[in-house]
Amino acid sequence: MKLSDFDFDLPQSLIAQYPSPKRTDSRLLVRNSKLIDSHFSQLGSFLKPNDLLILNDTKVIPARLFGHKESGGKVEVLVERLIDEFSALVMIKSSRAPKVGSYIILENQSRFEVADKNEGMYRVKFEGDKIIKILDEIGHIPLPPYIERSDSDEDSKRYQTVYAKNDGAVAAPTAGLHFDDLLLSNLKKQGIDHAFVTLHVGAGTFQPVKVDDIESHKMHSEQFEIDQVTVDKIKHAKANGGRIIAVGTTAVRTLESAFEEGKLTSQKGDTNIFIYPGFKFRVVDAVITNFHLPKSSLLMLVSAFIGFEEMHQTYQHAINQEYRFFSYGDAMLLENKLDF
Repeated sequence: MKLSDFDFDLPQSLIAQYPSPKRTDSRLLVRNSKLIDSHFSQLGSFLKPNDLLILNDTKVIPARLFGHKESGGKVEVLVERLIDEFSALVMIKSSRAPKVGSYIILENQSRFEVADKNEGMYRVKFEGDKIIKILDEIGHIPLPPYIERSDSDEDSKRYQTVYAKNDGAVAAPTAGLHFDDLLLSNLKKQGIDHAFVTLHVGAGTFQPVKVDDIESHKMHSEQFEIDQVTVDKIKHAKANGGRIIAVGTTAVRTLESAFEEGKLTSQKGDTNIFIYPGFKFRVVDAVITNFHLPKSSLLMLVSAFIGFEEMHQTYQHAINQEYRFFSYGDAMLLENKLDF
């Protein structure tokens, strides 16, 4: 398949710039044997007892920093991955690329050394306080490039799931932004439990696919973890006729990455799994996700899950009905095309 197969025209007015007033106020487009327009607060009416929601509990770090070189030139830094408490992989935007061995001085006068450079990414070593402490003090929430405004205090809460726990993401697992504690509690009363995985979303999630032959695309690598508690919950749900419902493409990629040699196993590592049409899903039965960018690997994942023509029909319906798109936009509940 060609990259152009995954393009569509989206009115600029449908790109959400702010979150809805309440998390569950967002709309929900349900695709099973037909298309149903609903609201996220009604999610429970489309699920059944023994279904299991898989949530990504990564926590967005305030990963955008501002500072200057020793020479005085301004720089913008995006922390891509925490290596340890004092080291990280970062992207640095400046008029001239910083040299290995030089220092960047941040707004609070803390600094880090540029230790190495590889494929446009810098490995840096912070001095003094731990990285997380510095980020908490002067870091900014790294809003996606299509949100055309500066981050605010509201974003520090709303660009974060209510169950976020493990520091490391530079982008939110946005399908989870629609849940609040009350909805999760009410679903549990209906017999719909949840379990957690972790995938630290990297900035690469916003990078468009650039090769015309999509099979030649190389995915960025991201850290993930799935523990035995979640593996056991999944086995139990399936044994009792429940569906595994991945909340977000990050949960999908984690679950499918952890399926090896015919079974799901607890593990921790890196994944660069690329899911596009023709992929055989082994774990996931349904997906809750937001609406994705044209020509993106995430749109290709959706196409693999529900079918190519079905993906285009679903997106055209969403555009016609003026659903809100991308990170702060509305959501879809998609059932696997094989279940129709």
